[in-house]
Amino acid sequence: MSRAIVGVKRVIDYAVKIRVKPDNSGVTTAGVKHSMNPFCEIAVEEAVRLKEKKKIKEIISVSIGPAKSQETLRTSLAMGCDRAIHVVVSDKEVDQITPRVVSQILAKIAQEEKAKMVILGKQAIDDDCNATAQMTAARLDWPQACFAENIEIEGEAATVRREIDGGLETVKVNLPAVMSADLRLNEPRYATLPNIMKAKKKKMAKKKLADYGAEIKNGLEVLEVKAPIKRESGEMVESVDDLLSKLKGKGAL
Repeated sequence: MSRAIVGVKRVIDYAVKIRVKPDNSGVTTAGVKHSMNPFCEIAVEEAVRLKEKKKIKEIISVSIGPAKSQETLRTSLAMGCDRAIHVVVSDKEVDQITPRVVSQILAKIAQEEKAKMVILGKQAIDDDCNATAQMTAARLDWPQACFAENIEIEGEAATVRREIDGGLETVKVNLPAVMSADLRLNEPRYATLPNIMKAKKKKMAKKKLADYGAEIKNGLEVLEVKAPIKRESGEMVESVDDLLSKLKGKGAL
């Protein structure tokens, strides 16, 4: 049975205004709405579409996080994933889960499940690392096709149109492979109420970091977090000539 592994991450909802802690040690997360990382949603949707096209037979969603990450996994199951694996870590350990740890776990799961592909979001909107897919491919020694804008599976190969600086590039990779979803790959579906109810009955395995030989190493230290500097208010002008005069005065032209 051909399988796809999809990574899903629980992050602060994209519509929430981020607040920095008074001591500048991080951002406030308590009592803040969280949801699935938008790029992970796109990855899940693409996996489900490939399953609907009979290109894969089973989708396993994976999340590494605290107990509340189960909500994110249930969402992936409601969208169409078949089962889930929750690698449980404490709330205090979440910030120490780097792409190095995630890629190690995903690679191990892909090997254990004999997966045909690993599909991930190109990056998470909380840390913007954009490294997990690449590191997972390196660990597995599989080809990678990151920033996918279109994916076509034919036999044991995938043709991927990917977004690059200044345009699009089409590559062909042999399966198994690792792919990462870009913004324009698709538009994720909403989980319907019947599927949400069905998701409650789908299997979710609980695992520990040690089950995959992974451990947290303090290789990254956050020194300070600051809110962006507020932009000064603009200046209204009466005409184009006034605008040009102002810009010349500021040395912009």
